[in-house]
Amino acid sequence: MFDTTVTIVGNALNTPELRRTNGSNTLVASFRVASTSRRYDKDSGRWVDGPSLRVRVTCWRRLAEGVTQSVLTGDPLVVTGRMYTRDWIGDDGQHRVSYELEAIAVGHDLSRGFATFKRHRPAGTTSAVEDAEADTRIGGEPSVPVNGSARHRSDLDELSPSDAPTPTFEPPSTRTDDSYDEFDSAGADGSDDRSATEDAINVIRAVGLGGGYEAGASEDDGRVGDGESEGGEADDESDTGSTGTDPSPRRRGRSRIAVPA
Repeated sequence: MFDTTVTIVGNALNTPELRRTNGSNTLVASFRVASTSRRYDKDSGRWVDGPSLRVRVTCWRRLAEGVTQSVLTGDPLVVTGRMYTRDWIGDDGQHRVSYELEAIAVGHDLSRGFATFKRHRPAGTTSAVEDAEADTRIGGEPSVPVNGSARHRSDLDELSPSDAPTPTFEPPSTRTDDSYDEFDSAGADGSDDRSATEDAINVIRAVGLGGGYEAGASEDDGRVGDGESEGGEADDESDTGSTGTDPSPRRRGRSRIAVPA
């Protein structure tokens, strides 16, 4: 239920051996570490070895590969892992107990020397499937175009520059369509069709739009009309209605109505 995590500082008693399990085919390496305490002897006046702890260290998978390539006998190590005991029966039939440490991390004790680190980069494997449907697969699953609107890339690659459509430009003077309305009735010599223009003016006047239009008067003529003053304003008599012919306040001069050229 609870793991006992400890850190041991000691020396490797043997070189790790890389092995592989029979059942799960997993890499594993094991070696022994001895941690010996040091104490000062007052009688001799020097430092001597004290009690020691010997533990079997087990490393799995990538840690097992790194330990096998890095640790040699006698190397000072710092090992961190989960401590537990293992019971077993010896060859003499006696019950024995051993302490084992399932390592989480293993490193050299740099207070006692130098080390060079080389990052472990396993060789990656790439599996590519190249067939006729490789371009249509998305996430490994075949796909189809929606409503047939998408074109295959290979179809675009097969098009040569000569097959591409060439944009054409038609000048306005060479248009032959019949998109002109009834007001565009200019003749071949450039003169306006007066009859068509007068018919259009009569239609506008019939619906109550526009002022009086005198037949035969040119639209571009800059002359002042009969009922219009020099400044473009209507005669005072037309405004007051003194003549009695037209009681409406409209100006008696002709109004300009734009006629399409």
